Amino acid sequence: MKSFRPLPAYEQVAAHLRDEILHGDLSNTVPGVRQLIKSLGVSQKTVVAALRILEHEGLVEGPGPGCQRRIVQADAKNARTLRVAILPYERGVQQREFLNKLPGVLAVAGHSVSFVHKALKYDLKMDVGRLSRLVQQTAADAWVVMAGSREVLQWFSRGPVPAFALFGRREGLPMAGIGADFRTGYAQAVRQLARLGHRRVVLLVRRERRLPEPGLPERAFLDELKACGLPVGNYNLPNWEETTEGLAAVLESLFAVTPPTALIIDEPDIFLAVQHILGTRRIWAPRQVSLVCSETHPFFKWSTPTISHIRWNEQRVVPRIKSWASALSRGRRDVTQTLVPSEFVPGDSIGPVPK
Repeated sequence: MKSFRPLPAYEQVAAHLRDEILHGDLSNTVPGVRQLIKSLGVSQKTVVAALRILEHEGLVEGPGPGCQRRIVQADAKNARTLRVAILPYERGVQQREFLNKLPGVLAVAGHSVSFVHKALKYDLKMDVGRLSRLVQQTAADAWVVMAGSREVLQWFSRGPVPAFALFGRREGLPMAGIGADFRTGYAQAVRQLARLGHRRVVLLVRRERRLPEPGLPERAFLDELKACGLPVGNYNLPNWEETTEGLAAVLESLFAVTPPTALIIDEPDIFLAVQHILGTRRIWAPRQVSLVCSETHPFFKWSTPTISHIRWNEQRVVPRIKSWASALSRGRRDVTQTLVPSEFVPGDSIGPVPK
């Protein structure tokens, strides 16, 4: 059984309307705000927020509250079939639930999808020269790029082939994209840890999130430390080599003299590795250190203690990519970047600072 995650009312309304649109139960236009308030039994604020989500996803467009919004549909006569290539960050990403759904959804819309056999991180090593050769050798009309570095996404944004940034350092670039807005989740986690007495909080993220300068979520993390009156420096956002040995080395360095009392760790795989490395040193959460993961994962439901994490609604990814592909197939340029709200979910892996 999947873990239950209650959604805010506006996301529930957005999900309901999204399903109605994708299954053809709604066509041409969405009922007006007043009609939706009456039929769904929710507030005007909830309806307007839900419609704003669908507008950001490109499923509907319209003038504003009180008026009917037009449903964006592909014109079968004028739309062309796209060959969409997905460039994974690393191997095995197809295991993520929303990526399993994407090929089928795009196929229903008349497009084809293929996963590129080389991974952006470990095969191409984020090198734009290697990337350029791969793109030239691949028969694709459009690309979905997962967790691209700033340099990689800049290259795609300037190139002739349309690209969609799924996560990655896309802020400010003229290209479409979607990802979680971790700024809120990080800030909530820092505030909770500060209330528990933590003063040495470290965020472990990959190189692409730190360089050439920290991304927006990482800057929000550092800003929240300052706002809570906590010391801020390189210690809080350390550089490390992304290997098993590199992860062990940075943890050894962090815990050698002034051990952190809390770690926020990007990605569930790295989180598990940190848990294992600390466990071999008999450093347990939350007894000696509090642990937070930047995302949730199905195996967290088996964890004891329960894992503190940051969650966001991944269900918005596939509709957003579908709407981008539909616009592209009709010759319309879509460069809207969608930020999905996030929130911190406290678990038993955090606690007061140990005495």
